[in-house]
Amino acid sequence: MRGKATPRTTVRRVPGRGAHDPESIDALIDEALICHLGFTEDSVPYVIPTIHARLGDTIYFHGSPASRALRRSGGAEVCLTVTLLDGLVLARSAFHHSMNYRSVMVLGRAREVTDAEEKLCALRAIVNHVCPGRWDEARRPNLKEFTKTLVVALPLEEASLKTRSGPPVDEDQDLARDVWAGVLPLEMVARPPVPDDLMMTDTHVPDYLHWTRPAERLSDLAD
Repeated sequence: MRGKATPRTTVRRVPGRGAHDPESIDALIDEALICHLGFTEDSVPYVIPTIHARLGDTIYFHGSPASRALRRSGGAEVCLTVTLLDGLVLARSAFHHSMNYRSVMVLGRAREVTDAEEKLCALRAIVNHVCPGRWDEARRPNLKEFTKTLVVALPLEEASLKTRSGPPVDEDQDLARDVWAGVLPLEMVARPPVPDDLMMTDTHVPDYLHWTRPAERLSDLAD
């Protein structure tokens, strides 16, 4: 059941930074543009980066049917992680240096999406997750492309969120040290779009390419 900790998702290291509420987990998954998928093959662990999208209580990711990772993940127990880095935490001592971050871990049994309607909805969600509104402008996949794309789904039933925010936590005896301490905020920003040289017309730049991460997502650094 969503929103409940399980033995596998209970945050044990600094448990006060953990959470399991679906709203916070969903928001972080939706903000991130990339995730990492972990699985085991012949007792060897693998982790690959991939694009994802969330629809309700399910995460979808896709790739080529030739991808060993995707082939193996369908029907297997997997671990999916999403991480956003918000700042470097510079303490007065080397030991207390850290990072401000937000992360989600999802555990569960993935499945290959074979229903055509669900698969098309998942592909639309993935495209629009990267660039909202892009699906309506781009050509839809033809039958050959649709067949050559493997889509895998993972339920969000077993997930946890962990975050760190705020300034460094130094030892009292280090507070008088004459060394700069604080947070260096980090933010991912988009640079001006670069048009394809093969475009045949001076096409208008879509509004969704003026992409920014909302400033309030870094507000915790001021706490």
